[in-house]
Amino acid sequence: MNSTSTPVAAPAPGAWEELVTAALLGTERRTPPGGAPGREAPVALLDAAAAETVRRRAGLQPARAAGRPAPAAEDPRPVLPPAAARRLALLLADRPGTGGGGRRGTAPDLMELLPQWLAAANARGFAAPPQALPALLDAARGRTDLRPAALAFAGPRAVWLARLNPDWRFALRAMPGGGAALPQPEDTEQTRRLWEEGLFAERVALLTAIRAREPAAARELLMTTWSTERAEDRLMFLDSLRTGLGPQDEPFLERALADRSRNVRATAAELLSALPDSALAARMAVRATACVAVDHMRHAPTITVEAPHECDASMERDGVVPKAPAGRGERSWWFGQLVEATPLGTWSARLGGRTPRQIVALPVTDDWQSELHAAWCRAAVRQRDPEWAWALLGTPSAPEAGGPGAVSLAERAKLLGTLSAVERADWVAGFIAAHGLSEAFQLLGVCAVPWSAPLGRAVVDALNIARDAGSYPWSFSGVMGLAERCLDPSEASRLDGLLAIPDEPEDASPGAGGYWAEAFQRLVTTLRLRAAMAEELGA
Repeated sequence: MNSTSTPVAAPAPGAWEELVTAALLGTERRTPPGGAPGREAPVALLDAAAAETVRRRAGLQPARAAGRPAPAAEDPRPVLPPAAARRLALLLADRPGTGGGGRRGTAPDLMELLPQWLAAANARGFAAPPQALPALLDAARGRTDLRPAALAFAGPRAVWLARLNPDWRFALRAMPGGGAALPQPEDTEQTRRLWEEGLFAERVALLTAIRAREPAAARELLMTTWSTERAEDRLMFLDSLRTGLGPQDEPFLERALADRSRNVRATAAELLSALPDSALAARMAVRATACVAVDHMRHAPTITVEAPHECDASMERDGVVPKAPAGRGERSWWFGQLVEATPLGTWSARLGGRTPRQIVALPVTDDWQSELHAAWCRAAVRQRDPEWAWALLGTPSAPEAGGPGAVSLAERAKLLGTLSAVERADWVAGFIAAHGLSEAFQLLGVCAVPWSAPLGRAVVDALNIARDAGSYPWSFSGVMGLAERCLDPSEASRLDGLLAIPDEPEDASPGAGGYWAEAFQRLVTTLRLRAAMAEELGA
């Protein structure tokens, strides 16, 4: 700059803020700084903003370059086969359709196959391709059900990327300690330090890991800080004791019954009631059996019920919630809690040495049957008692598709969960053969994947019957979607005869035949795609 140059005036303090305010309010209400009101004010505002922008940018001083991030940890798992990597890219590129309506066409829903693909890849121990990680994390961000499998597949690089992109921070929360390795079992000092000083997620992960291999050590670790923990944290830590729960946990759980948090007391009582030989289970048995008896004075032996008239302090201490939900009577509410916490082995001795099937078959007086059987259902699920589950389920071909105690589909589904995979599939197949698919969706959800051959045949036969009957096709879209994900891929060839458009009965829904043909075509295509996916992964 020579000596005759005019110096540039320094910007007035707050000049940029004044320009922004004038732009927001409008030049008719706020005159731009340094300008005049009138028709030229908008132009003057834009000119001033342009000059101020240049001034602000020119005034920036170069900063030191940030240090390079440390490289991601190595992933020692084997590389994904090329065909499987290409398949993953296709699955991640698919997006759910934006159109409404019932028809989906014949193309498979690739995003619905992604969870199955991830499960297979994790079972084979493959590492995720680095170039696929951004799309994989985006998919997991949008679908929480994908996160466990997606993050397991992504491995340590997911945490590395999550620290660089706020959109993927869920990976740091989902992976305890942000992916930090837990101490080795023999490193007692590091274990103690992490337990006392770690973040909550790290402490939960540590307790869960120790509980899985050494239940007593996990319980002792929890006891060292139990009295100083927050109530919500005590509840989460207590829940970890479900793994490896045994009689040795009873003294600690008994002490937890006196906790100042009602939720902690309720959880401790639930865990104790799952131990048939615990003192709490015995106390509950005394209370429940005092309410139930067999009346032999009637024309046939009949169960009579006299529900408790009050919920005393000792019942509350043992986990009975005194306040009934809206719409429930207090006495039936208390009675149900007593029965579900009572060891199921108690009832044979109390009710004349009868078996569970014989007990469930007995009539119950005064409309108490539903309440009593529903409580036995909850007890069978809690205590994982298959004999009682079978008694309460009954035969799948029974009227209304239920045993005497299966008062709802939700309870049947839970009872099925106590049986083996083969037993579940066989019962649900019998249910569908006898009653069709109208109530089967919830029951199918508890069956192992892929479905067994009898169950798969029952589902396909029921769909075929519904099609031939001209049933409203969109009513079965949920079951058809399940079949696409759960039917054994080897069944594809057996379905080729269902691909033609059927003749529509006069009373059929308009266009139903075309929909059914599309749906079966999509089912066959999806099954063959699943078979190809498994082959690409070497499964």
